[in-house]
Amino acid sequence: MIGLFCFVLAVLASPFKSKLRLESENAVLRHQLIILRRRLHGRVRLTNRDRWFFIQPYRCFPSILQVLTIIRPETLVRWHRVGFRCYWRWKSRPRGGRLQIDTELRALIRRLSMENPLWGAPRIHGELLKLGFELAQSSVAKYMVKRRGPPSQGWRTFLRNHAPDIAAMDLFVVPTIGFDRLYAFVIVRLDRRDLVWINVTANPTAEWAARQITEAFPWDEAPHYMIRDRDRIYGSVVRRRLRAMGIRDKPTAPASPWQNGFAERLIGSIRRECVDHIIVLGEMHLRRVLKSYADYYNRVRTHRSLNKDAPVSRPVQRLGSIKSHAILGGLHHHYARV
Repeated sequence: MIGLFCFVLAVLASPFKSKLRLESENAVLRHQLIILRRRLHGRVRLTNRDRWFFIQPYRCFPSILQVLTIIRPETLVRWHRVGFRCYWRWKSRPRGGRLQIDTELRALIRRLSMENPLWGAPRIHGELLKLGFELAQSSVAKYMVKRRGPPSQGWRTFLRNHAPDIAAMDLFVVPTIGFDRLYAFVIVRLDRRDLVWINVTANPTAEWAARQITEAFPWDEAPHYMIRDRDRIYGSVVRRRLRAMGIRDKPTAPASPWQNGFAERLIGSIRRECVDHIIVLGEMHLRRVLKSYADYYNRVRTHRSLNKDAPVSRPVQRLGSIKSHAILGGLHHHYARV
């Protein structure tokens, strides 16, 4: 009864349908008959051509779902959405134009952008052109590192730019064979970590410390700033000497040895690599040992902070036989090609 009612409604509504819509529905019905005749055994097998045939009239007349019998309406809707994605994927395919920038070049653009925060796209683009890369400036701007705030240098760069004008000094105690105490005084520059001055005394005074500073920088080589701790030896005499030499005194905060980290690190190296392995016989003995270690430290010993170079840069030797030279009686060795 319901089927008859639907048939009567379809017959009554047919005069109001457009001719193109009727032809589309008839084509869908005929194609369904073709598919059913093509079936041999089992379920109906649809090809991509069949799916395309059903999707095309559905794009214009969604009402053809009413005449589909071999598939469910939601299946046709799903096919249509898949076709929509495939169509726009095809429309968005690369069509030539500029060559794609490879991964290596994109990584280089990001590297230049990160290492030079003050550079914009024109500056990086010019540098890449000089390196033999042909690309547009807009491509450089696309792959640059995006920063939230205005461009600014990092703390590492800031410290590197000011390190040549900063030095640090400190005293440390060395016990002797007779249970006496000797005092070693060191001055180190922050840029190349070079040990500028080292000396020994049994009775450190402010006058003696001021004289060491003068002897460490004899030819207008004084730094602009001197970092020190708050030892009582650095009294008014030392402060006046620093002021007379044009050096600004920068004492650390109380009980804050990490603020003089470069000098503390140097003293730690001297202890671990030298005086902890030697019984000091006296002042002259310690002075001779420390002078020898200072020469080794500045000219031979490599530093991680200097990319495995010495404070006084050592050339790379690739030819010749390797010879070793004992330092501090064989406590360390210097290897060189001859």
